[in-house]
Amino acid sequence: MSSSASRPRSRFFPAIAGFAGLAVVAGVLVGVLAVPSLVVAGNAVTTGVDAFDSLPSYLAITAPAQASSIYAKDGSQEVKIASFYTENRTDVADDQISTLAKQAAVAAEDPRFYTEGAIDVQGTIRGILATTLGGDVQGGSSITQQYVKNVLVERCATENTDATKALQCYDDVTAVTPQRKLQEMRYAISVEKKYTKAEILRGYLNIVGFGGNVYGIQAASEYYYGVSASQLSLTQAATLVAIVNNPANLRIDEPTNTANGSANGYVLTKARRDYVLRSMYDHSMISKADETAALASAITPTITQAANGCASAVAYDAGYFCDYIVNSIKNDAAFGTTQDARYATLTQGGLKIYTTLNLAQQKVAQDSLSAYMPTSVAGLNIGATNVAVEPGTGRIVTMVQNTDYTQGGSNTAGTTSVNYNTDQAYGGSTGFQTGSAYKAFTLAAWLEAGNSLSDYVTTSQHSFPDNEFSNSCTNVHDGKTWSVSNAESVPGSMSVLQATAESINTAFAQMGRTLDLCTIRDTAKSMGVHTAATGGSLSSVPSSILGINAISPLTMATAYAGIANNGVVCTPVAIDSITGPTGKAIAASKTTCTQGMPSDIAAGVAYALQTVLKSGGTGALANPNDGVPMLAKTGTNDDAEQNWLVTSTTKIATATWVGNVSGSADFYKTYVNGKYGYNLKFSIAKPILASLDTLYGGAAFTTAPASEIGSSASSGSASSGSSGSSTGASGDSSNGSSSDGTSTGTSTPTPTPSN
Repeated sequence: MSSSASRPRSRFFPAIAGFAGLAVVAGVLVGVLAVPSLVVAGNAVTTGVDAFDSLPSYLAITAPAQASSIYAKDGSQEVKIASFYTENRTDVADDQISTLAKQAAVAAEDPRFYTEGAIDVQGTIRGILATTLGGDVQGGSSITQQYVKNVLVERCATENTDATKALQCYDDVTAVTPQRKLQEMRYAISVEKKYTKAEILRGYLNIVGFGGNVYGIQAASEYYYGVSASQLSLTQAATLVAIVNNPANLRIDEPTNTANGSANGYVLTKARRDYVLRSMYDHSMISKADETAALASAITPTITQAANGCASAVAYDAGYFCDYIVNSIKNDAAFGTTQDARYATLTQGGLKIYTTLNLAQQKVAQDSLSAYMPTSVAGLNIGATNVAVEPGTGRIVTMVQNTDYTQGGSNTAGTTSVNYNTDQAYGGSTGFQTGSAYKAFTLAAWLEAGNSLSDYVTTSQHSFPDNEFSNSCTNVHDGKTWSVSNAESVPGSMSVLQATAESINTAFAQMGRTLDLCTIRDTAKSMGVHTAATGGSLSSVPSSILGINAISPLTMATAYAGIANNGVVCTPVAIDSITGPTGKAIAASKTTCTQGMPSDIAAGVAYALQTVLKSGGTGALANPNDGVPMLAKTGTNDDAEQNWLVTSTTKIATATWVGNVSGSADFYKTYVNGKYGYNLKFSIAKPILASLDTLYGGAAFTTAPASEIGSSASSGSASSGSSGSSTGASGDSSNGSSSDGTSTGTSTPTPTPSN
């Protein structure tokens, strides 16, 4: 019995002793704040106030973690396609918060907010008495004090990437101790000296938690009611403020909660909401009629989920483009010193990211791609993409893929997080062999060496010992023989222009035999061409002439845009502009433009590549025939496992790829949607090219020097694009794709595709 009686005494007296300093200091402090003219005397009081004054007073108020948003263009409108956040929060200005919400917060949390100082005098005294008698440090927090506490908590989350340190920080700033309470009061006084009441209330409403991952009045309004903070009704405002009192238990998005779920009418939240409403009436903020009507209403949330990440961009056919934006930020030092820091900027920085994506053209591209290539084909791992880039700016206008975008890994057929359009470092694959689309760089090296398009080359040689080639970069003489074949019978010789239009493999092998293989490689590199695999390097063995390097579609589109832009190649960009949470512009890395090849050489290459889309050219089936000048090159590797069409006007470049992601499906023999896989690229590209031409148009390419064209080219095959076979299928097969630079030289595929 005596033991039981002794317990209250053991709590009571230490509580008195341990809290005496706080009681003296706080009591004198609130007396001074409440009655400034009060005469304060006594050494004990003076000592206590001096100790209080010695506490740190400056609290840097920084913007809390906020959601970032990505926008794309729909005509003249900017449409939000995705959001990223660690805390779902969007700061809003004072005039973007309804008066009812501000009144509800003051009525419920701090009715004396506008008349008191930084500290709730009555609440502090009540808290001291409760703590002294009950052994617990209690409340008495003004809105300013609550704001300070939330700022400190927020800093723990944003300034500590280590979870253990963040948790320790949180424990320190929320500790139930007199010391912590005193420091909070000290900060509150400093904050009130620097900011107005309106600024403090706005900051408080923007930072507080509303349950789960929802922070700030704007995100809470959107999440719980599907409206902005400026549109909140009386009952909605009172309900949200009620949640702030105990977010974990009073949130209204958990209907099965046994204590507070919708089945119970959110009884706990309603009780607190009704308290808020009565307090608003008691302080003359609303009328009696408004109070009565609001009290009688039920809590009826309209939960509107805020998708986090690129999943929401799928609704705009933009999941992979969104993923490219994320990886662009992670690779851009403008956003931080490490990838983790850059991603934190995205998820916490409140960025508004305005992109280059054209949603109308994106839909056209996705619809065309999906019409011909399904998300998956049983027994095969195949894919298809299309990407469009502006010459001269590097702006990526569209980026589509046949598969469904998924965040993270997925084993479901037809879904992947891998973006086949871009490099591995940007969320992409390790690339795909380009086949004859790479011939443009041999053609450029041919012209730069002083040759012309009218020069005739032998096409009858099919075996090329490696000692017949020169390479100033590396030794390629290892005693092997490169076997090259064409997809049809061709004349024994033909002009380079005709060989380009029909993409004759043996002709380009002969051209490469007279050039330095290193020069061909360097020509490609100067146009921004690189392997899609991180850390890879372009091969310059003989078979590289016909496209054994694995490159991303975006890289190829960028290079061809450079050809169309008089040899000036501009690195691809997906971001037009960025603003921070205050509206201040943030500089992301811009495109970098360089003269990748001489303008006269680019003009000659453009002249030759225009024949590819004309009658007899390998890309004729994709020609929109709308009068807009366009250059192009097709490409396949052995058995058409990878298929390409790369094009450009003076205004827009595209790359279309159809092929094997893994495995080795022979697209000469494989039907997809009733067409041979080899021909899908043309069906996919044609509507896209027509739509882009309608939007962008295009001018005539720069006139090529007569010395590059030559007499026979200008009077012969340049006008028709071909003087040989009309099938246009010959050169895009059997390009020698094996890794050792040799080829099996497969025979003409059966059936030969129509082209």
